Amino acid sequence: MAERDNRRGNRRDRDETPEFADRLVAINRVSKTVKGGKRFGFAALVVVGDQKGRVGFGKGKAKEVPEAIRKATEQAKRQMIRVQLREGRTLHHDMEGRHGAGKVVMRTAPEGTGIIAGGPMRAVFEMLGIKDVVSKSIGSQNPYNMIRATIDGLKKEQSPRAVAQRRGKKVGDILPKRDEAPDASAQVAEEA
Repeated sequence: MAERDNRRGNRRDRDETPEFADRLVAINRVSKTVKGGKRFGFAALVVVGDQKGRVGFGKGKAKEVPEAIRKATEQAKRQMIRVQLREGRTLHHDMEGRHGAGKVVMRTAPEGTGIIAGGPMRAVFEMLGIKDVVSKSIGSQNPYNMIRATIDGLKKEQSPRAVAQRRGKKVGDILPKRDEAPDASAQVAEEA
């Protein structure tokens, strides 16, 4: 009996570690009309991440705001995905994500660009740990659909290491060499 209580205690300690940051994206007040008047409830949308490549989102509904946020946070921790980041700051390649009428476009960005994204997408990128990205939401402005579309796009990302492993090659064989393909600006400078 004591062992089982001890295991339960360890599980609680593990869940309450402050390794995850969370961001409240939206709170929606809903009402239900009943015989005596109206009953109000709250729905919360939360994004959770470790800012090192893991992110998840969750939604929770309850009669009180703190309870709805707690439920959403717990669901977000259960639904986390891992995304490989280039140099720990940006995406490996450009990608699109879709969910319903929502469509998002995410592009890699050079160092120092920052996070160029709107509301719900910004929360996902910040919790993921991305520092440089350019993104655009096309279509639905619903925060639920925007976050789902962003997560859908992030699931499609593949690192060069994963592609090389799948093809049975080395990473150097897949990525272009920097010395072999000089950029156009260098050629223009030489001609002038």
